[in-house]
Amino acid sequence: MDYGFHMAVTTWNEKVAKDMELLVKEKGINSFKFFLAYKGALMVTDEQMLQGFKKCKELGALPLVHAENGDAVAEGQSQIFAMGITGPEGHALSRPPVLEGEATARSIRLAKFINTPLYVVHVMSIDAMQEISQARQSGQRVIGEPIVSSLALDDSKLWDADFKIAAQYVMSPPIRSAGHDKALQAALSTGILQLVGTDHAPFNSSQKAQGRHDFRAIPNGVNGIEERMHIVWDVMVNSGKLSPREYVRITSTACAQIFNIYPRKGAILPGSDADIIILNPNATTKISASTHHSRMDTNIYEGWTMKGNIEVTISQGRVAWENGRLHVKRGAGRYIPMAPFSYLFDGLDKLDLEYVSSFKAPVDRSTAA
Repeated sequence: MDYGFHMAVTTWNEKVAKDMELLVKEKGINSFKFFLAYKGALMVTDEQMLQGFKKCKELGALPLVHAENGDAVAEGQSQIFAMGITGPEGHALSRPPVLEGEATARSIRLAKFINTPLYVVHVMSIDAMQEISQARQSGQRVIGEPIVSSLALDDSKLWDADFKIAAQYVMSPPIRSAGHDKALQAALSTGILQLVGTDHAPFNSSQKAQGRHDFRAIPNGVNGIEERMHIVWDVMVNSGKLSPREYVRITSTACAQIFNIYPRKGAILPGSDADIIILNPNATTKISASTHHSRMDTNIYEGWTMKGNIEVTISQGRVAWENGRLHVKRGAGRYIPMAPFSYLFDGLDKLDLEYVSSFKAPVDRSTAA
């Protein structure tokens, strides 16, 4: 399959700025991810985020944020562990929705100050969704991406008595309590949120077991890349929340447009790449770790049975998957460069300092004592 990358900015200095320039101008990168979580590892400060946002706008690149308040999460982890809560449920308890909402709001406001578009990855909560909705209603360019697990699951499995079962659901931001999933489905169906990703970052149960006695040591991440198209069809189309045409938009077209590779990707048109799936809405799919194509020994959608099955996959006009068999040649996938955006011709060339123009004239202090 064809592929592209975005890069992560985890600190700030002149070398990072020069690297970003090289990546955008010569390597086909047009998006950079900023982590507001993972204190002491990937997390950036507000100052680093501001400088990164400025550089993104200068280069015509799209900034992405993982929105959780890393300082507060670290405090929550310490307090929850000190209370004697050491299992996977402690992960969710230490990272409540309010911390996702706060970081989402902060990144949105800083993006507004810098006057750059913003993409919020893996939206997991009502709190984050509402901040995105409010910003979009005010005219700000904010993109919200729920993922398969935030749309389809709740956090009940995190309290399972079997550590192996509970630990496989640990990801960040956490899968939320029942109700958040339905709210995110509604937001996706009404256009508040724009597309569906996976945040696919799987670990085997032996790797998850590193945190058996301390939830802070459980590797964060769940599966989703193989299951995405089936789960989204079931949750959103079989339920009547989206039409098949809208399903194409949220799984394919919107992504290609957002990352500036439309109509080469995300469309079936003359001149577009012939990347196509054929989904049979009347066939049945059952998900299980015993039959999936990952080397993981667990699956967070274990036992899900649904109407709708992808029967054919076409890549670059060639049949890659049909009748349960793979027909590919190693190395056939191409790296797809993603061109930068022309922000400077779209009213985004300056900081958002409209409040300054509300003053009738500068204050005259020439005669002040």
